[in-house]
Amino acid sequence: MAELITKIDFQILDWIQANLRTPWLDWLMPKITFLCESGWFWIVIALACLLWKKHRRCGINMALGLILCGLFGNLLLKHLVARSRPCWINTAIDMLVKIPADYSFPSGHSMVSFASAVILLQYDKRIGIPAIILAALIAVSRLYLYVHFPSDVIVGTLMGILFGILAPRIVEYIYSKRKTKEE
Repeated sequence: MAELITKIDFQILDWIQANLRTPWLDWLMPKITFLCESGWFWIVIALACLLWKKHRRCGINMALGLILCGLFGNLLLKHLVARSRPCWINTAIDMLVKIPADYSFPSGHSMVSFASAVILLQYDKRIGIPAIILAALIAVSRLYLYVHFPSDVIVGTLMGILFGILAPRIVEYIYSKRKTKEE
């Protein structure tokens, strides 16, 4: 089954390379993917939210979502699955970004982007909808740049959505327990 998934993944990636590569996308996609290098963009938004009392709960939710992504996605699954990246296997592709040194599955960029965007969407749709669009662009950039398989991005996206839904519920549970103890 894994061989079939990898075969389909490469067919999709190779189709993208053959049909979607253009000079302007070659310029744009590395910049889009850079927004999520080490999750910095989403971390900055979470920290900014933490600074204002009005938005603090959103910042706490984002921080927890990012922690869940880091623990379960990047620290646990990447090492358990230990899947090679497509650019490690097919070295004939002209790379537009530095080749990542860590494993491919799941896509951490997709995971943290969707976790953060889903949390922002639950908090305020005016911010969340653009965040979801940006998360989708970041996920697509990983395919365009040949650093992730489509299945890595799909699973990373689904995990991000799950953590984006789960984190606020965990925070609410903790706050409700804390409030109950104070009463």
